[in-house]
Amino acid sequence: MIFIEWINSLAIGTVFENKYLLSLLIVIVFAMMGGFVLFIFTKYLQRFASKTKNKIDDLVFHNVKGPLFLVIVGYGIKLGLLNLQVNGTITKVVNSVMAIVFLYAIMKGIDIIIETWAITFSKRTKSNLDDVLLPMLQKVTKVLFALIGLMWVLRIWNIDITPYLAGVGIGGIVLGLALQDSLKNVLGGISLLLDKTYQVGDKIQLESGEVGTIYDIGLRSTKLVNFDNEVVYIPNGYLANSRVLNYARPDPKVRTRVFFGVEYGTDVDKVRKLVLDILTNMDGVLADPAPTVQFIEMGDFALKFRANFWVEKWNMAYDKKLEATEKIYNALRKAKIGIPFPTQTIHLKK
Repeated sequence: MIFIEWINSLAIGTVFENKYLLSLLIVIVFAMMGGFVLFIFTKYLQRFASKTKNKIDDLVFHNVKGPLFLVIVGYGIKLGLLNLQVNGTITKVVNSVMAIVFLYAIMKGIDIIIETWAITFSKRTKSNLDDVLLPMLQKVTKVLFALIGLMWVLRIWNIDITPYLAGVGIGGIVLGLALQDSLKNVLGGISLLLDKTYQVGDKIQLESGEVGTIYDIGLRSTKLVNFDNEVVYIPNGYLANSRVLNYARPDPKVRTRVFFGVEYGTDVDKVRKLVLDILTNMDGVLADPAPTVQFIEMGDFALKFRANFWVEKWNMAYDKKLEATEKIYNALRKAKIGIPFPTQTIHLKK
């Protein structure tokens, strides 16, 4: 109202005494002010920001100019209507629009803060946590502002929101029960990212026995690629509450084993030396820890051994196990060491 009185004090002649022309003048002045702000942002501020190495100022100037223009023009329209002393539905419509514009401007400002923080935070961390949580935070913020805007508009139109709040509370309980599993998966995904249980590219074995490589860690589920190149979608809630064997932690080095048996009467030391020579001379088998051959059991029909050796990365383990199995078999056969098969001796009593 002070601005209107100031305009009236500057008015000269009967033209400015017309309240309609004065309201139009107010709107035009504020529109020009909004245009001038846009001009300053586009011509000078954004150009200045483009010359800096930091991209944060580009993001701020690009996102803030639109809402600021809307706030300035919207306020001019409101002042023009107040000068016309318009009451009733039109006033409520204008106030509703102004409330929405005001909340939109604040929401964009918070969005800028979140994105700016995301740029700074992501440079300091190697985790995928920011890639998952920040988009979710932005969506939650937008939903929250939408609800606040709806309640504000209802209050402007003198609609009692108490019954709606009660309904929202009951609906929230029902929705929470319906989405219990989804919420559990989301919280499970956040806990997995915070605990850094595994990362993309790690080979894991699930409690159910499935083995594969982590392809993607989402907020609700994790994608696992098995050895048949099939993608398995696993709910994060299940992963958070089950045992997971991670072959890539604490380092990619892994031990593998080959079980074999020889016939009774065979020299144990000879078998051990023979197999150790094979493992020691194999490419890809680590010397530290050194390979070992253990005589583990006198079985029903064979002397049972276990050959242990380490490889530098888990994705080599299966191929090296196959290679070691073949070489052990050929070496035992060449040394004339018998490899028995399951047999039974039956004695008939007369």
